Amino acid sequence: MSKALIVIDVQNDFCPGGALAVPEGDLIVPGINALMADFDAVILTQDWHPKGHSSFASSHAGKDPYDLVEMAYGPQVLWPDHCIQGTEGGAFHADLNTDRADLVVRKGYNPAIDSYSAFFENDQETPTGLEGYLRTRGLTDLTMVGLATDFCVNFSAVDAAKLGFNVTVDQSLCRAIDLDGSLDAALSGMAKSGVILS
Repeated sequence: MSKALIVIDVQNDFCPGGALAVPEGDLIVPGINALMADFDAVILTQDWHPKGHSSFASSHAGKDPYDLVEMAYGPQVLWPDHCIQGTEGGAFHADLNTDRADLVVRKGYNPAIDSYSAFFENDQETPTGLEGYLRTRGLTDLTMVGLATDFCVNFSAVDAAKLGFNVTVDQSLCRAIDLDGSLDAALSGMAKSGVILS
């Protein structure tokens, strides 16, 4: 009982037609559902921002989506408003098998700091609690799928590897934003961190 599937942010706003759509983001849903049966635990993460979140370009006068700003915790990409709490955009994709989830980890709810990783907010210090949950259940081997490869999947995988988990990213069940070379940088960084890219 050591294998967990971590499904990252398969939400409407990250799928075609959403506020921050990842190309072909919806195409991975059937494969993720099929994979769930192979794991001892399934954990879903959910981007869950309050209105006016500090990572939204609309919260910064004169800034546009995808501009880079300096926050107290370091550089931050500014995003279109997305995955706002209680909205249809923040909901899981309708076809995702949420009934199979043992746990849903919501992240990005602190208005002052973004949270790409399933394990830490972007200050790299504030934990989400996922590490403790995995350890108390003896879940050591993690496979990550979802959206987007170069941001939330990447940060989650690297953090998990740093914490000592065995981490695989199933690239066939992920899709990327690929912002100014971010996908190549993410793949390289994951590999250097000991993440298995399958």
